[in-house]
Amino acid sequence: MKFFPVILFCLLSIHGFAQNPVYIGTYTKTEGHVDGKADGIYLIHQISGTGALSEAVCVAEMINPSFVKASPDGKNLYAVSELGPGDDESGFIHSFRIKGDNYLEEIGKISTESFAPCHIEIDQTGKYVFASNYVGGVVMLYERDEQGILLKRQKIRLENAEASHPHSVSISKDNQFAYINDLGNNKVWIYNFDPESGRLSPNNQPFVKLEEGAGPRHFSFSKNEEFAYSINELNSSITVFQRDSLGGLHIVESYSSLPENFDGKNFTADIHMHPGGDFLYASNRGHNSIVAFQVDKKNGKLEFISHYSTQGEFPRNFAISPDGSFLYAANQNSDNISIFRINKMNGKLSPHLEPLKVKTPVCIEFSE
Repeated sequence: MKFFPVILFCLLSIHGFAQNPVYIGTYTKTEGHVDGKADGIYLIHQISGTGALSEAVCVAEMINPSFVKASPDGKNLYAVSELGPGDDESGFIHSFRIKGDNYLEEIGKISTESFAPCHIEIDQTGKYVFASNYVGGVVMLYERDEQGILLKRQKIRLENAEASHPHSVSISKDNQFAYINDLGNNKVWIYNFDPESGRLSPNNQPFVKLEEGAGPRHFSFSKNEEFAYSINELNSSITVFQRDSLGGLHIVESYSSLPENFDGKNFTADIHMHPGGDFLYASNRGHNSIVAFQVDKKNGKLEFISHYSTQGEFPRNFAISPDGSFLYAANQNSDNISIFRINKMNGKLSPHLEPLKVKTPVCIEFSE
């Protein structure tokens, strides 16, 4: 007998499995690169023991919440509104209070002071929030007040602003360094971060430049943070860096995210280290796959494991469950989220249950 995820969710929830809230960012309108169909931010619940997902429910109507981020204390959710020059005066970040039933109550909205905001990061204290604007070379730093409303602290404008495309900010676990992946300038900018004053300042090594045509997009750290990994959108590669004690980056090696015989068009999107630190995963839009690597913890290098079809089209963001047992991939152009079980011994993925239907999903965020 075949059980769909929503039915399985209902059956298993009565047997005491944990139900983890998961928020889904989406596109809601047609842009040059996507035919948005959704209504806003969706809420689903994941059953920890089985990986099943409940039916998606829209809990906040807004335009293009293409990236969402939960605060570490589980009290707030933040969502970009990815707007272009023809839409409004700027892009925005919307602030929500997460209520007891995991539904959302909007409590604030603030400009990102440029256009097409595409990523949110929160520092290790949970006090500061960073937003990357894909257009205009602007990165914003905000402070959270007691309710979770955002207050402007600092505006960073990267060089060559017209060509710059900052795609993400990543904060080290020691909360001392910020790494900005700038696809347009083909650099990873390195900043010192002072959580006492809430300010960024250029590192002694202000940036590392990647190989021509790479296009750094997202960033991930090894478990001990001795190494870091950049997923590069334009040439479908992953660059391994060794980090030094001052936050500097030194290129170790680069790896293709694609099979050798693939000659189609592809754009990489997301990258995540497994919680155990032994495996690294990345998404391919075009090849429509998740690629898995074994991580050598001594030198940070990668050993290819396999590619896995996402059972959908244009997988953008993906998320690994906090317990490291399941991986969920948001297939933007086929309106579904695929579910994989992770073999924690060898890092291999296996399709698990039926994909969940969600309109134009692009971001998956577990909340505490």
